[in-house]
Amino acid sequence: MFREMRRIKQLLSKEETEAVMNRCTNGVLACIGDEGYPYAVPLSYVYHNGKIYFHSAKAGHKLDAIMKDPKVSFAVIDEDTIVSKEFTSYFRSAIAFGKARIVEGDERQEAFRALVEKYSGDQPEEAKQNEIDRCTQAYIIAIDVEHITGKESIEYVRAKNK
Repeated sequence: MFREMRRIKQLLSKEETEAVMNRCTNGVLACIGDEGYPYAVPLSYVYHNGKIYFHSAKAGHKLDAIMKDPKVSFAVIDEDTIVSKEFTSYFRSAIAFGKARIVEGDERQEAFRALVEKYSGDQPEEAKQNEIDRCTQAYIIAIDVEHITGKESIEYVRAKNK
């Protein structure tokens, strides 16, 4: 169902891809928007238990698109260093495909806790819990990942193989 990567030598291992997903702090969610136009929106997220979680307002373009068609992709860029003398950039990125859904109950609490830990892990426990308890105006959305790949520039591949 999902295409194989054309430049297979540049494919990251599952562990390396998950490390990229864990390291990055923002990515771009792509879905089908109004009138069939692609809709891509940058957002903060957490990769937790093999799923991608993010928060969302309870109304808006992103939520409307997900409700209409839950199939989405999510891309992150871990590294992008311009090397002008080589007319290129050295990069590392990942892309996931899956279906998005609103989470509730225990999964919502666990995902919200993971988001808070990622972005405010240095805050006191009481403050973190207060934020989780207080924030009822947002949905937590999960992407159940069906396919994920990571890729890096051939220069990084060569450096690892030296």
